[in-house]
Amino acid sequence: MLDQLKNWLTKAEESYNRWSSTKWVKRFNITTGVLWNLAILLAIIFVASGVFAASVGAGYFASLVDEEKLRTPEEMRDEVYSYEETSELYFAGEVYFGKLRTDLERTETRLDKVSENAINAVLATEDEYFEEHNGIVPKAIFRGLFQDVSNSDSQTGGSTLTQQLIKNQILTNEVSYERKAKEILLAMRLEKFMTKDEIMEAYLNIIPYGRNSAGTNIAGIETAAKSIFNVSASELNLPQAAFIAGIPKAPFLYTPYQKDDKKGGELKSDEGLQPGIDRMKTVLYRMKETEYITEKEYDEALAYDIKKDFRENEGRAYDKYYYVTTELEKRATRIIMDVLAEKDGVEPKTLDENDKLFEEYAILADRAVRSNGYRIYSTINKDLYDAQQKAKDSYKAYGTTRNGKGINTEGEEVEKEFPVQVGSMTIENKSGRILSFVGGRDPKVEQLNHATQGFRSIGSTVKPLLVYGPAIEYGKIGAGSPVVDVKFEKNDNGTMWRPANFVPTSEQGIMPARDALAQSQNLPALRLFAQINDQMPINYMLDSGFSRVKESSNYIPSAALGGGVEGSVEEITNGYAMVANGGKFVDAYMIEQIKDAEGNVVFEHKSTEKEVFTPQTSYILTDMLRDVFEDDRGTANRANGLLKFNADFAGKTGTTQQTRDVWLIGYNPNITMGVWLGYDKEKYSLADFPNRDLQPSTRVNQLWASLMNTSYEAAPKLIGADKKFKQPKGVVTRSFCAISGLAPGGSCSGAGLVKADLFNEKAMVPSKKDDSLTSGSYTTINGSRYAALDSTPREFVTSGGAGVSQAFIERMLAPYGGDASKLFPGSSRYSTVVAGAKFNVDGVAPAGVSAALSGNTLTWSNSSSNDVVGYRVYRDGSGSPLASISESRGNAFSVPGAGSYYVVAVDITGKQSGKSNVVSIEAEKPKVEPKEEKEEKESTPAPEKDTSSDDKKEEPKPADSNKKDESKDKNKDKEKEKPAEPKEPEEDKEKPAEPKEPKEDKEKPAEPKEPEDEEKPKDEE
Repeated sequence: MLDQLKNWLTKAEESYNRWSSTKWVKRFNITTGVLWNLAILLAIIFVASGVFAASVGAGYFASLVDEEKLRTPEEMRDEVYSYEETSELYFAGEVYFGKLRTDLERTETRLDKVSENAINAVLATEDEYFEEHNGIVPKAIFRGLFQDVSNSDSQTGGSTLTQQLIKNQILTNEVSYERKAKEILLAMRLEKFMTKDEIMEAYLNIIPYGRNSAGTNIAGIETAAKSIFNVSASELNLPQAAFIAGIPKAPFLYTPYQKDDKKGGELKSDEGLQPGIDRMKTVLYRMKETEYITEKEYDEALAYDIKKDFRENEGRAYDKYYYVTTELEKRATRIIMDVLAEKDGVEPKTLDENDKLFEEYAILADRAVRSNGYRIYSTINKDLYDAQQKAKDSYKAYGTTRNGKGINTEGEEVEKEFPVQVGSMTIENKSGRILSFVGGRDPKVEQLNHATQGFRSIGSTVKPLLVYGPAIEYGKIGAGSPVVDVKFEKNDNGTMWRPANFVPTSEQGIMPARDALAQSQNLPALRLFAQINDQMPINYMLDSGFSRVKESSNYIPSAALGGGVEGSVEEITNGYAMVANGGKFVDAYMIEQIKDAEGNVVFEHKSTEKEVFTPQTSYILTDMLRDVFEDDRGTANRANGLLKFNADFAGKTGTTQQTRDVWLIGYNPNITMGVWLGYDKEKYSLADFPNRDLQPSTRVNQLWASLMNTSYEAAPKLIGADKKFKQPKGVVTRSFCAISGLAPGGSCSGAGLVKADLFNEKAMVPSKKDDSLTSGSYTTINGSRYAALDSTPREFVTSGGAGVSQAFIERMLAPYGGDASKLFPGSSRYSTVVAGAKFNVDGVAPAGVSAALSGNTLTWSNSSSNDVVGYRVYRDGSGSPLASISESRGNAFSVPGAGSYYVVAVDITGKQSGKSNVVSIEAEKPKVEPKEEKEEKESTPAPEKDTSSDDKKEEPKPADSNKKDESKDKNKDKEKEKPAEPKEPEEDKEKPAEPKEPKEDKEKPAEPKEPEDEEKPKDEE
């Protein structure tokens, strides 16, 4: 076989040699040889150049991606899926109401929840070879490279969806060959790690789509569908899908919305919408060309009125629900801080102890809350919240808006308005859920959340939590135990402290604790607090969640009135919810649950209870606080009267110093609602304009009732008006002596002083017999009653009353002391009881008085001495008093007739002052009648009828002129014959000063007693 092949080749060679040896072939070979060699040379040059160019290109490409690290599949997936997703907010019951504030709004979705129309529109427009390529389309890359090098006006682009995903999620948006080279490399690599469906899903979730109707930047097809057409991505029809698919090429040109500073966003004009509509038509054309839709579908889509589908301005949750949005954002951030810390093995409580650690986790949590797509489920009831905002806006009597210096949002000092602000909080007692709140009048005026972030002095609302509740718990008092409403003074580091009640002149003496609390009297609270503060009642406040209350406040006497005790509306409402919950404190909360974007539970609230008061103390305190609403003198009686429904309400009002704040906290078995009113600038008082504004207490009563009424209308089951507080075991009703609080003794019963009220059987029931009462008589000085002395004149002594022992007085006035005579004032319910107070006499006769007459009424000034028990009236020349007038009866006496009179003052020892000036009433002189007239009268028979009646008949009778003249003459004669009576005034003028007083009395109206009489003697002197 091999030999045959050799023979064949030999013969072929011989044949070729014979052919090539011919003359014409020799000539042709010379020409073709030259051409062939030239062709070979050119081919070698071309191949060498190509190889060189390819080598250079490859080297250049390699140099561009040289620093790009080799990512693992997991790393690439993590980066692709690391897009931000906006966290969503929900009311109670999973009622969606908006998203957290963010620069970019995005909601993730799955590919199977995107309509086929939308997917096809994207493929036709952005990447028609998506299903075929391996991440890049070479001819598209070369086309783009050529257009770039040639600076062509036509820029068709050459990026696949995979490349766009790489550009948006892994690389930066810079325009450079280096970034493009990395993009190509990573796109080809990504195609090996992810399926086409995964790439498409990721692309649809990250691509930007301009703005939504609220003016916020948006990304992701689900967000675009909701924001532009108010439908889900799965519900997009063909024209809608085409419109959205066209937006990414120029998002802010093609989006249908423009930014508006006031509204956030608004729909563009028809002219502004046209570019987006034209782009939609282009997308539809490409879908037809790529056979995703038919000619008929294309025509129908072109004829579709897309403008009618555009969503109107929806408003941002940030605008409509500003206070809820910002509060949930703040609370969610703190929760996520703890979650992240726990993941890192850090105890959450250490964050508050380490500022650097706190700041680190605060930054991480803030970023996570804004970009991780959490679903934040709140406790806020939408119907209740909306109703309360409406009531807040409808109330028109807040008061005068002030103007002053303030800080704007940029931190600059400017002139600004300061309206009366409001904060309210509604909490479910059992669970601690915050059902609703009012953060302020208007966030555009003031963004501070007055319900959760505004800390102010809590005024008298502190009394049940710091004074009366602990006093019941310690067994110091029962509901009706006597407390002392008497003034005192205390040396406070060299300054005399003289506290008083809201009405400074008010002193009710001994009164029931429930009345003192219902009327919010300050003095009893101060005295009771002083008696228990060695047992640290401040701990009850600390256990009730008051974050700014200090243990040292326990030793500040004015803390019993709210001095130095601050709290937010949330904290004080939470404290009262504890009382309503049988003494068990449940910390109020606003976030029920947080889920991540995949639906996994990140956080779920779990309530815990802590017993602060026993159920017995809580019930007794509640029963006392019912009187605040129900008693005629209760400080929330007005609010109770304005309610449109019946419920078992209890609560407390509060007013701070100079009326800078007013409070009303009210609760029933189901919910507690607290309301605060005041100015943000604390130097302004709510009482500055009494002639223009309603009383501050009236305003807070009205607003509380309005909020409660609208709450009941919106959510009656939540308000729970049909429930009643149930009296627990251990709360008993016992009788006691009302003035001492001890078990009734015989004297107490005889004096009618036995009362009955509620007691905590486990802490205190009256058992020791009362021994405080004695028999007693008293006298009154300057409105106060004092024990009569042996020398006190009997006419100024009241006998038959019940007296009290000195030991009783000292016990009741402890530890501050005070005027014992004020323990049982005349206006007191215990007016039959006389304090055994002894008046410190000075041993000097009292100062005299000055007297005056007006008709038969004798009046006199008050003696300037402070120990006067009464006054005696004497007829001049008589050694026995005409009358004795007690000091308490006033300074006036009707004298029996003509004569001279004077007055003396009598003190508690029986000493008399000197005589007052003598005043007189002259006796009337008998009238002397003319003789003729007398005879005429005697001869005239007595009339049968009444003379006055006859005179009336005679007056109108006509008379002739002669009779008139006769009458005139007779009258003249009579005047001449009259005695010298008319001359008396002239004689009076010549008399000494004493007789002038009757004349002055005639000119002055009678004044039995003037309040200013105390000052008159000095003026006259």
